[in-house]
Amino acid sequence: MFLNYYRGKRVLVTGHTGFKGAWLSLWLKQLGAHVIGLSLPAPTQPSLHELVGARACEREIICDIRDAGALESAVADAQPEVTLHLAAQALVRRSYAAPLETLVTNAIGTAHLLEAVRRLGLGCPVLIVTTDKCYENREWDFAYRETDALGGHDVYSASKAAAEIIAQSWRRSFFAPDPRLGPLATARGGNVIGGGDYAAERIVPDCVRALLAGQALTVRNPKAVRPWQHALECLSGYLWLAARLGTEGKSSPLNSAFNFGPDPAARQPVRRLVEEFLRHWPGSWVDASDPKAPHEATLLTLSIDKAAAQLDWRPVWTFAEAVQHTAVWYHRRHVMKADDLVEFSVSQIETYTEFARRQGVAWAQA
Repeated sequence: MFLNYYRGKRVLVTGHTGFKGAWLSLWLKQLGAHVIGLSLPAPTQPSLHELVGARACEREIICDIRDAGALESAVADAQPEVTLHLAAQALVRRSYAAPLETLVTNAIGTAHLLEAVRRLGLGCPVLIVTTDKCYENREWDFAYRETDALGGHDVYSASKAAAEIIAQSWRRSFFAPDPRLGPLATARGGNVIGGGDYAAERIVPDCVRALLAGQALTVRNPKAVRPWQHALECLSGYLWLAARLGTEGKSSPLNSAFNFGPDPAARQPVRRLVEEFLRHWPGSWVDASDPKAPHEATLLTLSIDKAAAQLDWRPVWTFAEAVQHTAVWYHRRHVMKADDLVEFSVSQIETYTEFARRQGVAWAQA
């Protein structure tokens, strides 16, 4: 898989204690990589990292990416052959309570990482992970393409748009002309679900908490449409893009931005996600719409035409399959009280990979 690119390589994953970072670290371990995690402590308790961290990472570095000096020292110590940057303040609603923290972490933290790589003269491919919310959302029916305007109503979205602009500037000003430095690209994922997410005010973790408490789930924005995808979908895109960057180098057109989203059928309202989840773990929900709540987009979709054309990448699981695998993971941990969650998570990666292989997806054949 992935051109066997990761076997034996030192891979730096920033934000490895987060939900997506933990899944990514575990997958990289299965691919034979030497994973070095760099992050603040896990942002939630419980977390996925507490289960998989020791199994996935050969080394873990506690570091705040807002501290440029500490970050550069950590990167110098790690000497990565691949860098995957996921560290972020990842919540829209928290950005209303902590706007400066969000901006400094997501925008300036990204600049700190890129500057550390530049100052150290590292030739590794670098992938900066942002979000679908980096686009200037006009609430239209068309899916956003990589060439559409960046923006953001809330500080979280603006901070991720800024991270995209910063990466583009460092690529043009420093990475492209410097023969010591490697390729640099950015990746924009959809609304990610999957086992192990425990963040506050996210719909799936909220659903799990309500079910465990025997309460009805309160849904604050049931009509909002999102491009739902399992974490493994966008992570397969990140891994494939970084592997291709590493093999094709800076002259490749892949040194750019890519969307990794679901099929159009997975663009569903929040209420549909909740109803699908409750098919696998029965419960109830109530509409808690509040017109005075902080602004959140009601319609957001991604075009994945570029990833399909240039990477031969496409989603593997349907919306229903993504929700099923997510619900089963939480049910196994919290209701069945299973103690094999690492093995079970690996089995979900293997199941996803087999689906991809059967569908002829490029990264699973390489």
